[in-house]
Amino acid sequence: MLTRKQYELLMFIDQRLRASGISPSFDEMKDALDLKSKSGIHRLITGLEERGFIRRLAHRARALEVVKLPENVDALPAPSAKFSPTVIRGGFALAGAAPVASNADAVSLPLYGKIAAGTPIEALRDHSASIEVPASLLGAGEHYALTIEGDSMVEAGILDGDTVLIRRCDTAEAGTIVVALVDEQEATLKRLRRRGASIALEPANKKYETKIFPADRVKVQGRLIGLVRQY
Repeated sequence: MLTRKQYELLMFIDQRLRASGISPSFDEMKDALDLKSKSGIHRLITGLEERGFIRRLAHRARALEVVKLPENVDALPAPSAKFSPTVIRGGFALAGAAPVASNADAVSLPLYGKIAAGTPIEALRDHSASIEVPASLLGAGEHYALTIEGDSMVEAGILDGDTVLIRRCDTAEAGTIVVALVDEQEATLKRLRRRGASIALEPANKKYETKIFPADRVKVQGRLIGLVRQY
């Protein structure tokens, strides 16, 4: 799953590589996406790299390699087109899998889609897919499910492709793994820490950096209570 900007940047890089064999510069990428600073491009590239769409080539300036394109790229608009979806949606239903339970003890939760365990992606609200889980996993409160994309929480036992179960809440204690909404539009699953007046969103993988935000830029959307894994 990609945000609109991630998709536009990926297609721009791919088109430039096909045309010239040379990666565009950060300034060229910034201008192409109409961003104000190169820091936004750095974040987009990091997100694409963590999701396995691009690779940085060592010891070479401006060296990027497109590893893959979205599966449904042919059905999507060109990068310069205006289109309404904020994410490229994948198959969120757990295809081919039997329900966790099929009796009165099973609860159907909305499966909202993929959430990055690497860098933030735009929040998704999609009520068209669901997953059944045992009621005993949930307890009191309102719940929903999300599919993990990325590997930044592996040391907490949360792997790419896992389905996490989230209890809705707007506060959480330090050290809790939460769904955090950043700047009202991007959601990520991270361990929450408090540093003075700031909020730190901490990965569970040494490859990735802890991101620190002013408290007013981060809203807790829920906390992790369990996960479902298929083999």
